[in-house]
Amino acid sequence: MPKDDELPHLRRCVALAEEALRTGDEPFGSVLVGADGTVLAEDHNRVASGDRTRHPEFALARWSAAHLSPGERAAATVYTSGEHCPMCAAAHAWVGLGRIVYVASSAQLTAWLSGWGVPAAPVRALPVQEIAPGVPVEGPVPELVEEVRALHRRFHGVRAERERP
Repeated sequence: MPKDDELPHLRRCVALAEEALRTGDEPFGSVLVGADGTVLAEDHNRVASGDRTRHPEFALARWSAAHLSPGERAAATVYTSGEHCPMCAAAHAWVGLGRIVYVASSAQLTAWLSGWGVPAAPVRALPVQEIAPGVPVEGPVPELVEEVRALHRRFHGVRAERERP
């Protein structure tokens, strides 16, 4: 469970996910934070451009490889609104980033989408630790999960009566 001083970073991830939604994109947002608590970089999903690899976690991995030493990367934390997909988990591990803290898990997102009748993604959702077993991972964060769920519901145009139990 994240510490209280980490909640502002997680709330920023939710705000970035909402920003993505406002721009017509899928609601995901991520923040890269250095060992001293300094925000180093942030981004939100940009897949509406047609490039389905433009996830914020992938962008932060690439940014960190270009701007941080291996030691700085290992000491950094990526906060994110949703657990990394397999592509992003691999990028995270390959560049040697440290801990991941996510609000909603891939399993939660998969269950929501299935319950709303949204077709499955072309890549299977797997827990980060199945892709990158050496990366410390924390989540979900119950106090923010419902906010993330509501953003995804809005993105997919789901009304409450359309939800399945």
